[in-house]
Amino acid sequence: MDIPDLHRWNVTYEEAVNIQKCLKDEVILKKIDKKIKYIAGLDVAYAKGSKTVWAGVVVLDFPSLVRREERWSQKKVSFPYIPGLLSFREIPALLDALKKIELEPDLIFCDGQGIAHPRGLGLASHLGVLLHKPTIGCAKSPLIGEFGPVGEKRGDYVYLRYQQRVIGAVIRTRSGVKPIFISPGYGIQLKDCIRFVLETCSPYRIPEPTRQAHLLVSSVRCTKIDNSRKRSGPI
Repeated sequence: MDIPDLHRWNVTYEEAVNIQKCLKDEVILKKIDKKIKYIAGLDVAYAKGSKTVWAGVVVLDFPSLVRREERWSQKKVSFPYIPGLLSFREIPALLDALKKIELEPDLIFCDGQGIAHPRGLGLASHLGVLLHKPTIGCAKSPLIGEFGPVGEKRGDYVYLRYQQRVIGAVIRTRSGVKPIFISPGYGIQLKDCIRFVLETCSPYRIPEPTRQAHLLVSSVRCTKIDNSRKRSGPI
């Protein structure tokens, strides 16, 4: 993928917040007007007690969800873990993995927030602005917002609201299982986010693109850590 160099990543806390405030105005939410052929899932795995991360991207056919390509990268993180600024910690490694793929996705699922973010620019929105591609934020827990009870059946959902505005949805993707929190990232509207999430979740709680990406980076992490320990002890 051809990825533009929009801004620096080695920044201070104040610089990161200012970048988010500027870029949030570039977030476009709209109905997808093209056929979705390839979807991608992104995820990042960490090594406990280390600054090493592994970022992975898995590209699937849609709607069959057949895996077509997978790539990963290993990188040292330079930005600390700060809630609301996860994109500055993870996107550099994700971009390294995305640069390696040959099949360009039409839609990207991110393990993180979209506009359901204090400054309206979660990881999925930040990445979407960079790539100018539709992105969906899929998270296991909320960062901000309020919501009511969610029905127990698969497909039940309620809106996630913040400051009297709808910023996402809380969706039950499996009956009797905890819901997930989704929000538009870039280039997509909430209605389509709900549809694509439900079309890619069966039979699991997590959408298949991010589930596959999680399996990839978890496997790579374990293999690398085991190999490192065999050579020189724990990393």
